[in-house]
Amino acid sequence: MNKQAKIYIAGHKGMVGSAIYRKLVKEGFTNFVMRNSSELDLRNQQQVSDFFSQEKPEYVFLSAAKVGGIIANNTYRAEFLYDNLQIQMNVIHSSYLNDVKKMMFLGSSCIYPKLAPQPLKEEYLLTGPLEETNEPYAIAKIAGIKMCDAYRSQYGCNYISVMPTNLYGYNDNYHPQNSHVLPALIRRFHEAKEQNIPEVVIWGTGSPQREFLFADDLAEACYYLMLIYNEPGLVNIGTGEDLSIKNLALLVKQIIGYQGEIKFDTSKPDGTPRKLMNVTKLTEAGWKYHTTLAEGIALTYKDFLSKGLSVVER
Repeated sequence: MNKQAKIYIAGHKGMVGSAIYRKLVKEGFTNFVMRNSSELDLRNQQQVSDFFSQEKPEYVFLSAAKVGGIIANNTYRAEFLYDNLQIQMNVIHSSYLNDVKKMMFLGSSCIYPKLAPQPLKEEYLLTGPLEETNEPYAIAKIAGIKMCDAYRSQYGCNYISVMPTNLYGYNDNYHPQNSHVLPALIRRFHEAKEQNIPEVVIWGTGSPQREFLFADDLAEACYYLMLIYNEPGLVNIGTGEDLSIKNLALLVKQIIGYQGEIKFDTSKPDGTPRKLMNVTKLTEAGWKYHTTLAEGIALTYKDFLSKGLSVVER
């Protein structure tokens, strides 16, 4: 990638897109074309077509998506399917029509079957039923992978797909209902500490195992793969290590300095029992994460505090 190449990051305001932007700036890239959602609705085919034909980006990072935790995924099932399919179809097809040199599609670990063997290998895709609560989102992401491979096969497009594990970091979403588990825990423990609430209630049993990757580490992996990887299929991006939700909660509690109790509401769903990525393909390609979970949570908590609750209420 030439340092003067024109780069479009779809979703540059989000946690993942902003991390990719910071990494590229750090590496000396300067020619970015950006649009926020109010300027360009990626669900709108005509708007996306006009944008690509006018701007002609050379490299595209497709990190824009409608995302959320268990509640959001299960409540807005139609939106999660429709919006994500529209975003992907419009960006991928317009990239082809306008001769984008290389595109990276970012998916999610939820593409894998609910009860797939652990750790999750790339070849486990489409080998069993999905987790019901986030099935619409997963189906959209699977369609994105297959679309990239189809355009590679039929048109020779250099489109690659990466599947990050659970992410957290700067510019995360801390909404009390629609956020993912780690930012939700950060907010919950912070508010409990500030308001002297004696206990924090967490959904489920606390037993599910989850893997977490700091978003800036993901950005480093994405940049690395954009430089060296040119194959069909997908590449897992993660740490290859996991922990229980209970132990995650204890770690967040410790970092925030909350002194109360933790209780689990076992009437609420756990989601997938375990989601650990097999990252052999990535490590053999030459990349490994470096930010520990404790370090990353501490950095994320500082980011949370810097925003203030008025911003967090979004």
